[in-house]
Amino acid sequence: MSGQGSRPAPLAGVRVVDMTWAWAGPHGTQLLAWLGAEVIKVESHSRLDHSRMRSLMGGTLAGGPDHSPIFNDLNSNKLSITLDLRRDEARALLRRLVAVSDVLAQNMRPGVMERLGLGYDELCRVKPELVMLSQSAVGSTGPERNYAGYAPTFSALAGIADLTGYPDEPPMPLSGSVDLRVGTAGALAVLAALYERRRTGRGRHIDLSSTEVMSAMIGEAFLELSMSGRSPQRAGNRHDVMAPHGCFACAGPDEWVSIAVGGEREWAALVSVIADPAFADARFAGPEERWRNQDALDAIVERWTRARSVDAAVDALQLAGVPATRVHSEESVGLDPHLLARDFFRELEHPVVGKRRVVGTPWRFESADVGIRAPAPLIGQHNDAVLGGILGLSEAEIERLVADGVVH
Repeated sequence: MSGQGSRPAPLAGVRVVDMTWAWAGPHGTQLLAWLGAEVIKVESHSRLDHSRMRSLMGGTLAGGPDHSPIFNDLNSNKLSITLDLRRDEARALLRRLVAVSDVLAQNMRPGVMERLGLGYDELCRVKPELVMLSQSAVGSTGPERNYAGYAPTFSALAGIADLTGYPDEPPMPLSGSVDLRVGTAGALAVLAALYERRRTGRGRHIDLSSTEVMSAMIGEAFLELSMSGRSPQRAGNRHDVMAPHGCFACAGPDEWVSIAVGGEREWAALVSVIADPAFADARFAGPEERWRNQDALDAIVERWTRARSVDAAVDALQLAGVPATRVHSEESVGLDPHLLARDFFRELEHPVVGKRRVVGTPWRFESADVGIRAPAPLIGQHNDAVLGGILGLSEAEIERLVADGVVH
């Protein structure tokens, strides 16, 4: 299925004012941009998106805010303008932009937008049918509404960090995966509000709690506690039902195979492939027995995997119908023949950092141009295009705004 064609992208014609920063918010608005929305990122040199100043793996960023691999990964397809929102004239320009837009997304602490005169009620005066996404650590109401936070604190407060990690070791807060999930939840809420607006003509203010996005993931833990009175315990790679379930070492250096057996048919297939007489032991007679004896079970499985390469193990298990895959490293996933065959990776020419290989999108829309079409913007790159082309300001007016520090 080709992603290229004559049909417009699903969100073509939708304009989003993006006032998010860090990771989760920009990821959500990038999803909208990938789906065809025109996303205009509002930035300021006086308050840089700190992802613009981040390098990889704790290194020092060289070259300034347009060189950050983190920012460039999270903001493809977007436009960038710079407004100093401490200035009345800058806020007036933002209101004018909202008036000709469909969505505004922001992830400042509750109350900040209102203090700027840019709260939902104020913005609805210029755009009554506005869809506004307000994303914060714990939501805009409740006694902890002013909490600040990042992904590890969201997962800790949500209860999911307590379930993550290995037995008899401390809780393990999650990081990047939290931001991606929160951003996706925000994008989904915006899509629902746009669909509602198409039916009713009315806008919507969405109050998104990043912590609650993560708490919604542990419903089974709540259920177990309420039904049995027992709190689930950290279990590493193991599953609460499946066995075997984990990553097993193979013959090659740092080669691992991931195996998950979810039912009797898959168990029978695993037994037929490994063909170890020990599987006939009563300890492995049924799912409950296997789950209770996972140490012994895993030892048998790993004895088999260690005797062969990861490719040989995966091929044999998959041929028999056992869910098994190699555990890719960040380096090897870029060479995966399946991903290459699906054109998952793209090459983009960035005006400052040059040609870079980037990950693509997971969707394939028949006959529609969906996905990454342009690199992340330079800061303020589209001031003229947005202020002049969309808001109708003259070149002289824009020059005056730049000189006065309003466009900054």
